[in-house]
Amino acid sequence: MADPYQNQIYNQGRGDAYGTYGEGGGHDGYGYQGDYPPQEEDAASDVTEGHDEEDQMYEGEYQGIPHPDEVKAAQRAARAKTRTPGSAVSELQELSEQYEDIMEDCGHGRFQWTLFIVLGLALMADGVECFVVAFVLPSAEKDLCLSNAEKGMLGLVVFLSMMVGAFLWGGLADKVGRRRCLIVALAINCIFAFLSSFAQGYGFFLFFRLLSGVGIGGTVPIVYSYFSEFLQMDKRGEHLSWLCMFWMIGGIYASFTAWGIIPRYGWGFSMGTEFQFHSWRVFVLVAALPAIASLVGLTFMPESPRFLLENAKHDEAWMILKQVHDTNWRAKGQPEKVFTVTHIKAPKTAEDEFIEIQSATGTPIQRWAVRSLTLGKLVLKNVASLVSVELRFATLFMAVIWFCMAFSYYGLSVWFPDMIKHLQREEYESKVKVFHKVRVENFLFNFSLENQIHKEEEYIRDKFISIEMKSVKFVDSLFEDCHFEDIKSTDTVFENCTIRSTVFYNTDLWEEKFIDCRLENTTFEHNKHGCHLDTMEENDVLIYLVSFLGSLAVLPGNIISALFMQKIGRVKIIGGSMLISAGCTFLLFLSSSQSAIIALQCLFCGVSVAAWNGIEVVTVELYPASKRATAFGVLNALCKLAAVLGSSIFASFVGVTKAIPILLSFAALVGGGLVALRLPDTREKILL
Repeated sequence: MADPYQNQIYNQGRGDAYGTYGEGGGHDGYGYQGDYPPQEEDAASDVTEGHDEEDQMYEGEYQGIPHPDEVKAAQRAARAKTRTPGSAVSELQELSEQYEDIMEDCGHGRFQWTLFIVLGLALMADGVECFVVAFVLPSAEKDLCLSNAEKGMLGLVVFLSMMVGAFLWGGLADKVGRRRCLIVALAINCIFAFLSSFAQGYGFFLFFRLLSGVGIGGTVPIVYSYFSEFLQMDKRGEHLSWLCMFWMIGGIYASFTAWGIIPRYGWGFSMGTEFQFHSWRVFVLVAALPAIASLVGLTFMPESPRFLLENAKHDEAWMILKQVHDTNWRAKGQPEKVFTVTHIKAPKTAEDEFIEIQSATGTPIQRWAVRSLTLGKLVLKNVASLVSVELRFATLFMAVIWFCMAFSYYGLSVWFPDMIKHLQREEYESKVKVFHKVRVENFLFNFSLENQIHKEEEYIRDKFISIEMKSVKFVDSLFEDCHFEDIKSTDTVFENCTIRSTVFYNTDLWEEKFIDCRLENTTFEHNKHGCHLDTMEENDVLIYLVSFLGSLAVLPGNIISALFMQKIGRVKIIGGSMLISAGCTFLLFLSSSQSAIIALQCLFCGVSVAAWNGIEVVTVELYPASKRATAFGVLNALCKLAAVLGSSIFASFVGVTKAIPILLSFAALVGGGLVALRLPDTREKILL
């Protein structure tokens, strides 16, 4: 791809003036060759030799099926009739119609499906990123000695970094290029995801995941903008919806690989006590594979020709469009079809609207600073244009819809598994064994203690050797001349106890586990320092199962929305899905078991995905090419902000009340659904 700075010229603004690329005439500036390029009388093409055009018949002629060329001509004539006689056609509208005609001639085939896979892998990487931290936290919190506050920050930084990435890369994609920005964003994600798997401390792990999130945050705004510019109007809604399925595949991939890797503790290795590489770190590496695969695929894909035309790179755009045309028709067995486009409307670039930086001006650092500052100003100017007179209502409506949908969806996505854990904890605590005023002397405890409460007990000359204490609580108890050795503990505390002449040898019973206790002549020898992953602990597979089922439940909604996106319309799908999802939330009042909550989560995810698909398609169609990725980036950043607020608010009510999360999600979905019904129908709208 050509360097956008190769001529060291930076745009400070551009009017809507467009010129014509190519020589000669043509209808509305869009030219086709009337015949094949001039050839000698006796010359013959290798692919057409032996064929007489007059002898070739269209297969559907006798069945009354119109020829595809006739259908295209009718569609173009219909678009022309929609313009009132004498009305002025804007240069942007004229370019858009011409570009749509070109994409219709190029057809939909091998090129689009190849790009579909490559961009789908990038979208899959975004889906994986949302699950990585949640899956590794149960193991990482012990490996990295994480407190509750640090765990919360690690979960928060994922969405905050993706929010920054969406805003940053979305804005740059409209100025630097879709393909280039996506390659850089994915490269940043891959590099720092790799480094995070080797980080031994919390600070480095947090920093690397932060930068990894900034990289992957740019995928969603760029992928949809990029792919939509290779689709003709009647294919756009359906195929953008199929593309959404890769986010679901990312969730399934993350759940499946986490389930298969993280509990396998033997997959790791260690180098002394300073470097530990446990199985959860292997999962972090495996989670980066979709991004790596997409990055490799993108090196073989071209830039969006629509972006190139917007930036006056006519030759590159023409060559790419010819590549799309030839790739598709060769794959369909018709290599004789020739790309006949000769003229394309393209923007004029006035010299007084540019600043030229001579290579002899200043130092390389100064030139880089000027370039970066100019580019930053252009991005911010583009962001500000989203609230211009022409776009302010579209931006306002889409902001409300994105926020409401994300607030409810991500809030409930956190609330569902947290509520299941709460029910598990309640069930576990209901089975607690309580011992009261028991005196134990000269006894050897060589068996594990679990889910027990000991009150006002006395332990005299007892030994606790090589055991595990899980969820054990000693209250107002006495320990005298006791010996604790090789103890592993989880959620174990001593409250208001008296401990005399007792030895703790090679245990993880630290001072913070003795609350308001009196320690008399007590020694701690060779205590276990730091945090250690307990290889004997059973890994809770429920978190993987819930995520797997939630992702899999999206499949029916994805298929239905893709098939009916063009028939029913984006607006009805968004509004209807959000209102149905709101109704699903009220069923949560009836849920009182883990299985009921899992079932309702699957139902909610299956319905809400149709709304997500419609939202993403409409976002692409409402904005012109010069602002498309910027608008998508701003709205996706708002989505991540809503996700942070929703997950934080909903999680705070787990175990307190179900009513507030349910009512909040219901209100958000109903409000967003009603606003969505006010959107214009974009099914027959040509991308500007």
